[in-house]
Amino acid sequence: MIINFDEIKVSDLENFKGGDKVYSASIYDDGDAKIMKGKLIPGASIGYHKHEGNAEIIYILDGVGNVRYDDDELVVKPGCAHYCPEGHSHSLRNDGKTDLIFFAVVK
Repeated sequence: MIINFDEIKVSDLENFKGGDKVYSASIYDDGDAKIMKGKLIPGASIGYHKHEGNAEIIYILDGVGNVRYDDDELVVKPGCAHYCPEGHSHSLRNDGKTDLIFFAVVK
């Protein structure tokens, strides 16, 4: 199977999970997993939330950001992956001056 994110409509999700500004994402959802290519503009964030019944992995493609993972603050940049297992909490914020582009899978 091939998923071409250029052919998936971009959804602009304002204040996603209580975050700031807009999270723009092309989302493939087969009912079991969500596979996303996302973008946070400078100053935008995905709010702090707990994963119950699923886990998430985020792979940074471009830009610099900050992950709050439980009680830790972690810097993410291209080539970094953040994993949030079931039962844990996290958020993602664009602290940089350019767009933060990432690939995420929730399952």
